[in-house]
Amino acid sequence: MNQLPWTDRTFPTDTPLSLFPGFLERLRGTPARLEDRIATLSADLITRRLDEKWSIQENAGHLVEVESLWLGRLDDFAAGLRTLRPAEMTNKRTSHAQYNSRPLPSILSEFRARRGLFVSRLESLDSPARERVAEHPRLKQPMRVVDMMLFASEHDDYHLARVTEMLRCLETGA
Repeated sequence: MNQLPWTDRTFPTDTPLSLFPGFLERLRGTPARLEDRIATLSADLITRRLDEKWSIQENAGHLVEVESLWLGRLDDFAAGLRTLRPAEMTNKRTSHAQYNSRPLPSILSEFRARRGLFVSRLESLDSPARERVAEHPRLKQPMRVVDMMLFASEHDDYHLARVTEMLRCLETGA
C-alpha cells in the first residue's frame, strides 16, 4: 500500500472560504462513492483483512465512527473553544464495534444518515460561524470550519483509496 500514513499528513490553514460549497458537496457525496465502491461486493471479500489492518468493511465502519468527531468539532467551533477536541487515535471504537459481523447495508445506511446530519449542520452555518478559528490538537495549527471540511474530505478519500488498494490486492491475490 503506497499511501502516506494519515498521521504523517499535513494540511493548509488558509483554505479560501469560497471553497466551502465545493467541500460541502464532496462531503455530501462520500456515502454514494462508498456505496458505489463496495455495496455489491461479497461479504467474504470485504471482511478479509490484509497485513493485520482493517478490512474494507471495517474501513467503512471507521467512517461511521468518525462522524461523531466531526459533529463534536462543529460543537467546539460553536462554543468558541480555543482547541478542538482530539481524535481518539487508537481507534478503539472502530476496533470494538465488530463491523465485520454486521450487515454491510446497515453500515452504509448509518454512515449516510450520520453524514447527512454533518452536512445539514454545515449548511446551516452563517458566515461568522464559518470564520471561527480553533487549534487542531494533533496538528497544532489554527483551523477554520472550511479547513476542517478539507481535513474531513481528505480523511474520507484516504479511506476510499485504502479500500481501492485493498480491492486491487484481494482481487489479484497480490
